[in-house]
Amino acid sequence: MAAAGKKDDQSKPKPSGERLSASFTDAADSTIGVIWQMSQEGEFNPSAMNEALDKRRQLRKNLRPSFPTAALAASPAVRQEAASRTLRRRSTNVEKSLQLLDQAVGATPGPVLRMARTPASQLRHASYTPRPVPSTSQFDVSMTLGMTPAKSMPLSQSMVHTPAQRPPPTMEMYTPGGMTEDMTSTNMSLLLEEDPGLAASSGVYTDFMHHLRSKPTSKEVFELLDEYQQVCCEQVSLLKRIVKKVTTAQNKFQLTLTVLQLLQQEKCTWRLLFSMYKDRIQSEFSESEAMMTDLVNNNVSERKTVEALFEREASTRQSQLVIDWLERNAADDVVDFYEKVEFYSQSVCWENTLHTLQQGTGLTHGSRALVTEMDPDAPIRQQRPLADLDKEDEVRLLKYIFTYLRAGQLKEAQRLCRKCGQSWRAATLEGWRLHHDPNMEGGSSELAPVEGNPNRDVWKAVCWRMAQDEQVHLYERAVYAALSGNLKELLPACESWEDWLWAYYKVMVDSRVEQEIRTVRGDRPMEPLPPAYWDRVLTPDAIFKELQSSPHEGVQLEAEEPFHIIQKYIILGDVDGLVETMSEWIKGDSPPHQHLVRFMAHLVLFFRSIGVHTKDELCTAILEHYVRTLMEAGETQLVAFYTARLPLDRQVLLYAHFLERVEEHSQRQMCLELAEEAGLDIPTITKTVVENIRTHDQGDFKVGVEITAALEAATSDDDRRKIRAIDWLVFDESQRAEALKQSNAVMRTFLAMKKHAAAKEVFEKIPSGSVDVINRQWQIQNGSAPLPAEDENAIKEYICIQAYLMAHNEFNDWFSHFHHNKPQRPKLQEGANFTEKVKHEHREQEYEVELSRWHHSLSLQTDDVASKIYNVLLFPDGWMVDQRMESQEDEGRTHQLDLLRQLCLPTICLLLHTVLHETRRYADCMVLADIIASEQHQLYTVFRRDELQRFLQKLRDSSIQLLDQNLDPLGYQMSS
Repeated sequence: MAAAGKKDDQSKPKPSGERLSASFTDAADSTIGVIWQMSQEGEFNPSAMNEALDKRRQLRKNLRPSFPTAALAASPAVRQEAASRTLRRRSTNVEKSLQLLDQAVGATPGPVLRMARTPASQLRHASYTPRPVPSTSQFDVSMTLGMTPAKSMPLSQSMVHTPAQRPPPTMEMYTPGGMTEDMTSTNMSLLLEEDPGLAASSGVYTDFMHHLRSKPTSKEVFELLDEYQQVCCEQVSLLKRIVKKVTTAQNKFQLTLTVLQLLQQEKCTWRLLFSMYKDRIQSEFSESEAMMTDLVNNNVSERKTVEALFEREASTRQSQLVIDWLERNAADDVVDFYEKVEFYSQSVCWENTLHTLQQGTGLTHGSRALVTEMDPDAPIRQQRPLADLDKEDEVRLLKYIFTYLRAGQLKEAQRLCRKCGQSWRAATLEGWRLHHDPNMEGGSSELAPVEGNPNRDVWKAVCWRMAQDEQVHLYERAVYAALSGNLKELLPACESWEDWLWAYYKVMVDSRVEQEIRTVRGDRPMEPLPPAYWDRVLTPDAIFKELQSSPHEGVQLEAEEPFHIIQKYIILGDVDGLVETMSEWIKGDSPPHQHLVRFMAHLVLFFRSIGVHTKDELCTAILEHYVRTLMEAGETQLVAFYTARLPLDRQVLLYAHFLERVEEHSQRQMCLELAEEAGLDIPTITKTVVENIRTHDQGDFKVGVEITAALEAATSDDDRRKIRAIDWLVFDESQRAEALKQSNAVMRTFLAMKKHAAAKEVFEKIPSGSVDVINRQWQIQNGSAPLPAEDENAIKEYICIQAYLMAHNEFNDWFSHFHHNKPQRPKLQEGANFTEKVKHEHREQEYEVELSRWHHSLSLQTDDVASKIYNVLLFPDGWMVDQRMESQEDEGRTHQLDLLRQLCLPTICLLLHTVLHETRRYADCMVLADIIASEQHQLYTVFRRDELQRFLQKLRDSSIQLLDQNLDPLGYQMSS
């Protein structure tokens, strides 16, 4: 029954306000229960707790029954599924125990890296309010602070009286508040990359190109800026999820964080461009500067006066746009970090102090005397503090009021004040509004509500004095300093470059507005402001100079960041200075980040689209640097599109340089299609590609220098690259003439270096029937007009090279047949018997047949070789001699043709003599000598002296053979 009663007690629902850890107060035979009970005693003694735990463990050990070893051995084995159920049950019990322990000592982010906490029930006494003590989740410090960098930071450390510091760049900083997306929505493979941030943001390049292509006109330029901003927002959201998963100790974290910060700043910069240049362009179509028609008008309200000021002065209006821009950027962080702000005091101002006063037991809290009155000025007037929790609440509230004010969310700040029971403070934040009485304008019989503060000047003077009071908290002084234009008291609460810029511009615009109101309005005397309000005259240039020389080291460092420099020039409207600075970055020793280069390129394109032409050479250099960045990043499909934004001469050189690296046939065809789509000059580009490749490390033509002793030199990798380059010109039939010219140039080099196999590969790259294609393309474009001399000469050179390669191939075949295919005479071994002699006779007969067949083939091949070589030597109008003189003769090509004749013709003549002499056609050798010496062909002119001597020596050998045949030295019959 007792057990049943105990179970019934445990099954009863606990009160809603009771902690789950209250079960530890019951007597339970568990270590956790003992720890909890002893921790609730008046004086906690760790040694006594350890002794009690040891005794309890020993008692349980003694009471545990012992089993004989034999019985244990004889017991049946536990089934696997039963064992697994037991393990799961134990694991579940352990997890429940750890969960209860976590709840007992305070909620922590997880079971790892737990920090000791005071139980939430001890944060405030249960007698403060009549209702039950709330659950711990309402008093968890981490929940109170929202998404803070250090979730387990003690409250006293996070709420000290220091400036509003921006959270350090940690993983939690870039985790959006309330974000619960799992990494299942993100490609997990990104985390395996060396730089996850760069890999995840690689799609930004393509997105920007698509948006730029879809908005080509200047009318859509601001829609384009908005789309750029949206792309950055999406990437920032993705990178935040990745940063959340990357370990901070890894180098990947810092790399990813760098990309995230760059994209965040880029997003803000596109936003700034949108607001500033939209206003500037609209201002150009309206009156540049309208004059004040009535400097003193008592009937104009303050709001109307300021509206006229903003409409008239573009500088003041754009300064306010800068403020709006900075506040909107800060609002993004507010959404991330402050959307879950909770306070101890709910709907009642300083409820802990109020409760202490209501108790009437004393006015001291510990060793300090608390305030005795509850009006807002009591702590300063009485010089007494609030209760500790109320003091922490107050500091936190002031910090978030300033944060909301910095983000331009004054209504949220007022809502937060009312939520915490400080409606009076919300009312003090309302006094800045400009007064306007629409009933004074007439035109309506119904009374309209009056807007703004009619005594705004008095309210502003009070705010100024309050910001000067050192007894007021730093953040409270900063709030009223921002509303009254007190820069000196506003800056201490600002930490970042953006905060300082906001403070300066806030004060500058406030001063100009106040000056306008006091100049125009003359209906009543206004409360004078302190001289310090008017002493400092701020201008945009002076503001940025002060930021660069700020006493705050962090602000100085941030002022040198690239995007902050870009934002400075955009705000100042100094496009020339901006372009010069960006040009210096790309020329520096340390190249800028890829995403920064992308932004700079699109910024230049934006300026062009709105008609701002400045420093064209520098803008071209920036765009060219971005194209090279795309090449290095492997963004093949984007190169052509951005290359088309360059001048024509740079388009050809840059895209040709890019195509030199493309080797695969499908990739080459795709690159040409993209170039055609982008409107690039494909014929000139492909011609430049081939010329660049073939002239790379090209050796000079040298006569008389033996490159190699062999007749054939090996083909190198660089040679094969030159061979593959010809493919660029054979995709399009309209470029067939150029393909012929470039292949001729490559083959000339190979022939000069005795790389006949490589020259043959180049020759095979040209499709058959190319000469007909060239003629057909010319007729399509020019009708019956003759081909230009340049094309005719290229065709003849192509045919000359074809004849030479055919002759060389025939010689190689002859040489192989002559030296390797000749049958060998069989030999009879000494002492052979009759059978072996019969076999030998049979082999002799076969040998004679094979030898006769070989002689017949040799004779045919000799005729072919002689015919092919004579085709070269007796080529019409001369081998490698242009058929027509060109209007603009290429001296380099002409020189190469002459040298090639001197290199190839003597060699091929010697080869022909070798063929004829070895085949005992000595009379034909004399015929060859006659052809070389003839004035009709003048082949002797291409021989050097040493080559003629060598050839004459070979003729002498042939003449001797003729004499041995009873013929004269020239091969004729001798007269008897």
